[in-house]
Amino acid sequence: MKIALFGATGRVGRYVLKMALRDGHEVKALVRRADLESHPNLDLIVGNVRNAEDIRRTLEGADAVISAIGTDRTTTLSDATPLIVKAMEEEGIRRIITIGTAGILNSRLSPGLLRYQGGDSKRQLTFAAEEHEKAYKSLEQSDLDWTIVCPTYLPDGEPKGYFRFEENYLPEDGKEITAGDTALFAYEQLDSDDFLKSRVGIAY
Repeated sequence: MKIALFGATGRVGRYVLKMALRDGHEVKALVRRADLESHPNLDLIVGNVRNAEDIRRTLEGADAVISAIGTDRTTTLSDATPLIVKAMEEEGIRRIITIGTAGILNSRLSPGLLRYQGGDSKRQLTFAAEEHEKAYKSLEQSDLDWTIVCPTYLPDGEPKGYFRFEENYLPEDGKEITAGDTALFAYEQLDSDDFLKSRVGIAY
């Protein structure tokens, strides 16, 4: 498979990259600097994820897209996602898996609201969740086959290979999930149609 990867140097994206290369897939990754270790199946596109042409170059020839773009107190995610959606539609690529946050899952406490709005989350700052909601809306309004993997508290850590998940909600009493297992679950969605056009909460 040919995979276009955004956020390849981030906490989740680096695990996705490692898994894809291990399994023999071809990966084209958009990066700010070409400082990833070279690999015969890895094509680095040096550029900016806010630039439509750089996104188009990354998507060219891809079968599917994985985006692990973070927020990092910037609007990078909400700026980039509509550009990725538009480029995918123009290139005829349908499948995209993105990394979201548990804040944009449905609230159990306040039906009709998201977790970050409904009091489910203890986080006081909502900027990251608001960014992820904008990205979610961009995907929701598209015709793409999208899946948003929504981890709760995300410490660093290698994949253990087990997790609980639930469509549109965070699994009950879910407290954390490592970056490695979030990457593994997202990567596995390349071969699954279980969560097309939906968010999926993931936790231990």
